[in-house]
Parts: sequence; structure tokens; C-alpha cells
Amino acid sequence: MKPVIFGLAGETLGPDERAFFAEVEPAGYILFKRNIVDRGQLRALTDALRSLHGRDDLLIMIDQEGGRVARMQAPVWPSFPPAALFDRLYDIAPSSAIAAARANAQAIALTLAEVGITVDALPLLDVRQDGASDIMGDRTLGAEPMRVAALGRAMLEGLAAGGVVGIVKHMPGHGRALVDSHLDLPVVTANADALERDLAPFRTLRSAPMGMTAHVVYTQWDAARPASLSPTVIGEVIRERIGFDGLLMSDDLDMKALKGSIPDLAAGVVAAGCDLALNCFGRMDDMIGIAHALPDISERARARLDRAMASVTRGGDQPPLEQLLATRDQLLEPVAA
Repeated sequence: MKPVIFGLAGETLGPDERAFFAEVEPAGYILFKRNIVDRGQLRALTDALRSLHGRDDLLIMIDQEGGRVARMQAPVWPSFPPAALFDRLYDIAPSSAIAAARANAQAIALTLAEVGITVDALPLLDVRQDGASDIMGDRTLGAEPMRVAALGRAMLEGLAAGGVVGIVKHMPGHGRALVDSHLDLPVVTANADALERDLAPFRTLRSAPMGMTAHVVYTQWDAARPASLSPTVIGEVIRERIGFDGLLMSDDLDMKALKGSIPDLAAGVVAAGCDLALNCFGRMDDMIGIAHALPDISERARARLDRAMASVTRGGDQPPLEQLLATRDQLLEPVAA
């Protein structure tokens, strides 16, 4: 097995992809709108991936946050609200906000599990900061670390109740970035005391099964390298100071924050301490290069992967999706206008 998550080119597995994936055996896959038509097509695609590897617990992930980040969209699937709505409700009714966030995440999980998706890149634990890039904005759960952690925990619990593994992101915190890391490399110059606010939600939820790094430079810890490529940030901050021992993946290697060839970047994030590299675009030349550049997955990374995928129970009795959506909407009513 190679320590990488690959994207797919289209709506079905092509013969070249099928042969390549069978030979290389990536740790998992990520799906985007280009891979999605409807329930039947999407279930057939995920079934084909599982059949290829003979694993029911195969890591098949998606970014289904709600709001502006939603790969599975209406009218085929329900629309889900942005995280900021739960933050607004927390201002007036914290327990209702937590219950609404949990119900919403479980509803998301049911829509994913139905089509064979096993992992969701949710929740964001990035603490919102005034003046920062809007790339986080309404995707965040708030500007107060304890609130972010409380709502993030509810989302992890809701996803798990629905049979889907959650990913906390973007470690060790993207909330201070002044530019969008999809377009450029953010450099955060905050001191150690200030950065404690960013670490706090991740420390509270350090037992989460999976985490994702940030393509952000933190000059306090490593002025030369973004977190995803920094052994210092991964080893001393994420693993030691936060205490996270779950499966750690990089953010997407194709983001413009990173410079260099995609295979070299994949090797770099794994060498820095990420368990898995994330390569989203599904370009065969890049994937072949990554397969050649990466070693086989380490025993520790494989154990973390297996532990994360075993952290939820799939296929159990679930409340109807409509019931979860109705519960969420009733709780959100005071801030929904």
C-alpha cells in the first residue's frame, strides 16, 4: 500500500485507472463534483473501488461541509447550512447549537454512507480571526476556541453516529491566514502565546480519528517551511504539543501554496511526518510519479489508518434522514432568517 489518497478523473473508473490503482494500492480516494451525477452512479463508483481492493472499510473521502463547500448538491441531495449558522445559534442557545450541529452532521453522514463514502473532511477547527482571508470565513465554527471545540466535537459525534469518519482540519490552525492557501502561501507571524488560541480546539479534540494539515508557514515554529512539509510543526506541534496521534494527511498537494513537482511534494509531506499525502486532481502522470516517489506505507501509518476506519460502526439502525433534518431546522429556527 502506498501512503497516498488519489482523486479520480471522471464519473466511472477508466481501464487505465483500474489497472494502476490495483497495482499501486493507494490508501484511499477523494471524490469531487466531477465524479458525481446521482445516487446510483456514485454508489456504483464507490462499489467499484471497494471491489478493486476487496475492503469494505476502504477510505473514500469527500469535502461535504455544507454552505459553499458541497460536492454532492441539490436537487439530488439536501443542501446543508454553513458552519457559521451554528456559531450564531451558540450566541443565544449553546446547547441547541450543539444539538443542531450533531443532527446536521449525522444527516450529512447518512447521505454519504448511502452512496458508499466513508470519510468526510469535517469539522474545521480553525479559529476565525478578524482581518483574515475569507477562505475560512463562514466555514468556521467561531472565533472562540472553546466554542469551536464544542461544536466540532458535536460534528465528529454526528458523523460517527451516521457511520462516517470525520477529519479535523487544518492543523495546527488556518484561521490567521491572510491569503487563500489555494492561491498563495500564507505566512503567520503570531507569537507562541497568540498561537495557543489556534491550538486549543485541536488539543481538546486530539483523540479525533483523522486530521489534515495546513499549507501555512508559522514563523514562530518553522519560518522556512509550511506545516505540511515541516518535521518541526508536525513532530513538535501537532504530535507533541497538541497530542494528536490519529491518521494525519496533508491538504491537497495541487494547492498553489506549495511549490515544486507533485511527486516531490508527496514525498516531502510523508518525509515530514504526514501519514498520507493527498493528491486530488486525478492526473495520471502525477499519480504515476507519486507512486514512484513514495515508499510503502509505514507500519505506524497503516495502524493509524486501520484504527481510524474502525472507529465507527457502519450499517446500524439510523433515524430517518427527514427526522434529522427536521430536528436541525427546528433548532436553527431562531437564526435561520
